[in-house]
Amino acid sequence: MRLTIALAAFVGLTLPAFASGITSEYTQIDTETDCVVVRSADDGEGDWADLVCPGYKGYPVLVFYSDLRESVFYGFPPAFERVPDFMSFVGFNFAGPTIEWRLHQRGETAVPFASIHRWFVSDPEFPGDDTEVLVVRKVAQLDQRQGCVTGFVVASGNADANEQARRLADEQARDFACGADQPTVLSGSVPLPDFTLGQ
Repeated sequence: MRLTIALAAFVGLTLPAFASGITSEYTQIDTETDCVVVRSADDGEGDWADLVCPGYKGYPVLVFYSDLRESVFYGFPPAFERVPDFMSFVGFNFAGPTIEWRLHQRGETAVPFASIHRWFVSDPEFPGDDTEVLVVRKVAQLDQRQGCVTGFVVASGNADANEQARRLADEQARDFACGADQPTVLSGSVPLPDFTLGQ
């Protein structure tokens, strides 16, 4: 899988984020070297694989790859055969190597409550001209195991995309009701690519 695009330059946190005790940490994901393949296609079954990868301090990252498309889940999933809230874009796509985790303090521990991950989505009409999208997700906790997409920020042509994604994460992810609330979409001159979002 192609996971070789570098993260865009870091933009500093806003003052409200500092005031509320919210911080960011970053982890890298390389599916070729860091992940365990849980299941994969047999001969004649196409090209798909389910992987478990290290995330932030024990929080796993689950990567589901199929037909040049990916879906990623952050945190502890329910005991389902496949992860709930499968999200991927209709066009061929892949997620970048760097995950931003938004953290808040719970006692002495910094707990990740949201992830921000940059995706690259191809346009069949313009091969090689990917649309970049920051996908914001609620991180599934060990005691609740609910994780889902809470927002999309189109980063192509958007100099403020990083800050917008952090703001969405900080304001919505913790209280977001998976399966009931609808993700927020922020896009400017470049529209959000079509996506699939299943429960």
